[in-house]
Amino acid sequence: MKNVYDVILRPVLTEASYEGIEEKRYVFEVAKTANRTEIKQALETIFKGVKVENVNTLRTLGKIKRQGRYSGRTPEIKKAYVTLKKDSKPIEFFEGMAD
Repeated sequence: MKNVYDVILRPVLTEASYEGIEEKRYVFEVAKTANRTEIKQALETIFKGVKVENVNTLRTLGKIKRQGRYSGRTPEIKKAYVTLKKDSKPIEFFEGMAD
């Protein structure tokens, strides 16, 4: 198995992600090669006492950017929308952010 800290890269902290914290729905940026099972196992390993119910993933292509006549793309990312079970304890990192 991969290192769990290589699977979960960082939390996504936006207005939309803050709205889901009350329903125990969290958003993380994950490795492009990670699948749903690896994401679930990594979260349950990193955050003790957390039980994951559902994992939805989303890949976004990078935008095309130009600087003069040169063009390129911003990096593409993969996000995981994680829903916890009702009897699961919340993730401590996000405590107090949804108030």
